[in-house]
Amino acid sequence: MARQDGAARTPDKVVHKVLNNNVVISIDESGQERVLMGRGLGFQLLPSDTIDPAKVEKTFVLDQGSEADHARQLLASVPYPVIEAVTRAVDEAERTLGRSLGRRLPLAIIDHIQFVLERMQKGIRIPTTSMPELRVLHPQEFDAATAMARSVSASLDTALPDEEAVFLTMHLLNATRDEPNGTAALLFRRVQHVVTTVEGGLGVHLDTASPDYARFILHIQFLLQRLVAKSMLRGSDTSFFEFAKHSYPRSYAIAADVKSYVSAATGSDLTDEELLYVIVHVERLANQMVDGAAT
Repeated sequence: MARQDGAARTPDKVVHKVLNNNVVISIDESGQERVLMGRGLGFQLLPSDTIDPAKVEKTFVLDQGSEADHARQLLASVPYPVIEAVTRAVDEAERTLGRSLGRRLPLAIIDHIQFVLERMQKGIRIPTTSMPELRVLHPQEFDAATAMARSVSASLDTALPDEEAVFLTMHLLNATRDEPNGTAALLFRRVQHVVTTVEGGLGVHLDTASPDYARFILHIQFLLQRLVAKSMLRGSDTSFFEFAKHSYPRSYAIAADVKSYVSAATGSDLTDEELLYVIVHVERLANQMVDGAAT
């Protein structure tokens, strides 16, 4: 479903299907379906009536098939203030990120937010973590998603749960990454698992606001991306690796656990060069804990 911003000129010859008082399906002579939205747009509208372009606030172009059926059902059932709030927030995110977010994102966000509101009405809250890794790995998308959540909350006069910034960031990543669906989410889950492994080995929760944590997260992201691209770091000199292995036994053991996880998750083994950098980062995080405890 492709989105067009602002009011749109209605074709001269159309047939209308009124989904509700605010949403109308317009079908032109070529059979192309467009979703026209605006407050009161469909009120008492007949198939032969001419639509006032001034009332059209948003226009979506529907693809054919099951996705179009889902879009019609969704837009007919979701209260218009929710649709209005989400499309406004998506517009703001596009301006912030400086790019189109694609044809499917507005519908996905509308569906998501409506589900959140229904859960809130029933007193159901899905527990999640704050996922601070997102702020480091994808700061632009995280900031845009946080602004989206605030915008929707303000428009609906309903405070969305704090974790919505996380879920909306994942939606934005799927829309902005030129990768197969789910690739960004899969990479993020793997980064999270590595963080959990390191925290378990050190017996602490890492300081997510520290520069060392940010460097570590970025390194793990790039390591996993190099693994997929089959461009891992390799070197002929193993002396530094052997030195780190024997000088930092705890950090080496944790790095070895990371290597085991990565091997199980991806089917590829880390080189000693890659493992060396993991040891160095873990040791730096361990030292940060000692320094923090001493202050």
